[in-house]
Order: sequence, then structure tokens, then C-alpha cells
Amino acid sequence: MRGRDTRAFWLFVGPFLLGLAVFAYLPIGWSAYLSFFDARNTVTPTEFVGLDNYGHMLTDEPFLSSLGTFSVFAVFIVPLTFVLSLALALGVNRLRFARAFFRSVFFLPFACSYVVASLIWKTSLFSGVRYGLANTVLSLFGADPVAWTGTVNPPLYWIVLVTARLWLQLGFYMILFIAALQRIPRHLYEAAWLDGAKPGWQVFRYITLPQLRATAVAVLLLNLINAYQAFDEFYNIMGDARGYPPFARPPLVYLYYTSLGSGGQDLGRGSAGAVILALIIALVTLLQGRVFRFGRVS
Repeated sequence: MRGRDTRAFWLFVGPFLLGLAVFAYLPIGWSAYLSFFDARNTVTPTEFVGLDNYGHMLTDEPFLSSLGTFSVFAVFIVPLTFVLSLALALGVNRLRFARAFFRSVFFLPFACSYVVASLIWKTSLFSGVRYGLANTVLSLFGADPVAWTGTVNPPLYWIVLVTARLWLQLGFYMILFIAALQRIPRHLYEAAWLDGAKPGWQVFRYITLPQLRATAVAVLLLNLINAYQAFDEFYNIMGDARGYPPFARPPLVYLYYTSLGSGGQDLGRGSAGAVILALIIALVTLLQGRVFRFGRVS
């Protein structure tokens, strides 16, 4: 019986583990290997350069600037996503009717392709011509059309990038918060009411928010990691036939052009940058988890 269970386990898990090894772990290992070689226009390099690729990337101004771009993006997207997804979860969870409908409506954008959403944002909502939705609304107030993705001073392109990401991911984090809200014991609220706690802010601050602590930390961690991995919306909204502009370039977009750009495929330095980015994500995640004591009972 035990042998049958073991065979059934590997029957179901085996294909997944094989795919994970081939399409995830093997590329990661090969990328780390390439980072120590001069791998221009080849994936089978022979010239070992040690840490030279890492030294170049750590002193490369465009790469460091891309990390700065991520920082700006994270400053906008992380707190906005946290607050808005929590607010949506609280609102939907309090509904007495059509709760499942609104939960599905807000979650549906998460199933949309980032590429499709980015193109809709670029060509329909925030098009630089006067027929875009945003410019149509502005024209009602007598304002001139705005080149949303090409205006650097002020940097209006952040409005396009941030709103696209918010629309795509708010529903997912809302579902996480709703699941956490539904796990809060009802007797805690009853005890708070008996003790004279006022409905609203007091109950939220002293009952709801502490009970959401584990989910809140998980949302922050996932949000920060996803911000580091931003690529699709940046590449499809900001890029065009002429290439990508020198501003609003996050790390993955810069590494894409370093590794696969028309100016030459430098897979060694691109891989070194990817490893540096992965280490930064891991370090920030560990530090954030330690600050919030993620995984501890008390």
C-alpha cells in the first residue's frame, strides 16, 4: 500500500518537478555559470573572466539607474497596492448581497495578459493623440492633449505605468485580504463591542489589523518582489519601433537590452546583472521578513 502511494505521488508530482528543473532551475544555474565568462554572442563561452562581469555591472551607470527606477516604481506601487487592495477587501467583505459578483469583477483583471493590458493603456486610455480616453476627458476642460508616455518634466509616464499595474494586480491581493478577513474569529469583534469599542477605526486598528498581520507581510513581500520583476508593462508601454527611451528603464528591461539587444548580445554581463538582481531581491525579502518577524507566532 505504501509503495502504491509512493508511485502515485511521483506520478502526479514528477512531471511538475521535471518541468521546474528544465525550465527554471537549469536556466538559473546556466545563467549563474555564464556570469563568470566572456559570453558575447554565445551560450557556450570558453574565456573565464571571474568577477569582471559583476564589477562592470556594479559600476555601470545605466544599470544602477535602472535600480533607481525600480525604487521610484516601488515607492508608488507598494503602498498604493497595499492600501487599495485592503480597502477593496474590507468593502467587498462587508457586502450583504452580490459579494461573489464583486469579488469576481475585481479579481478578473488579474487573469488579463500584462501585454494586452499594457497595449490598451498605451493606445486607448493614455494615447498621446487627442482621441485617447485621458486626453478626451482633458479636452472637456479645455486642456491640450498630453503625450503621457513621452513627457519627462513632469514625469507623467509614471501615471500610465502605475495605474496599469494597479489595475492588473489589485484583485489578487484583495482576494488574499478577503481570505484573511474571513478567518478572523467573530468572538473577537463581539468582545470588542462588549468592551465599548467604537465601530470603525477603533475596531479596525485593535482587532482587524493585528489579525491581518501575517497576510499583510506576505502582501508586502510579494508586492516588492513583483516590483523588482517589472518588465511587461514597462517594455510595452514605453517601448516603440525606435527602441526604449533612456528613462523609466527598470532592471529587467535594461538586462534584456544588454543580453539580447541589437548592439550585441553580452550574455555574460546580462547574467551577472540578473544574479545581482536576484541577490538584491533575496536580501530585501529576508530583511523585510525579519523586520516584520514573518513566520513567528508572536
